[in-house]
Amino acid sequence: MNDYFERLTNRLLEHNDNMSYSEARTWIELLWEDFESTYAKAGHKYKGKDMTEKVLLEWIDHYGPRLHEVLLEKPKYRELFEKKRFYH
Repeated sequence: MNDYFERLTNRLLEHNDNMSYSEARTWIELLWEDFESTYAKAGHKYKGKDMTEKVLLEWIDHYGPRLHEVLLEKPKYRELFEKKRFYH
């Protein structure tokens, strides 16, 4: 699992130089968990880690450069980052 998170974190950092490694890693873990739980709640059969990685890579490529801006708009995420003291 760590290999997936590491690859995705590095990809996010390539697209966004406004966040630290710890922030990027936290985003990857949040997005991974959110995707898998939402997918399961929708009643879809689990298709594995490779499929989750593929979806997150698409999100990173599309939203990665602006992902740090979500902290300004979404109190839920801002609070999580403040608790971890990553938010600048």
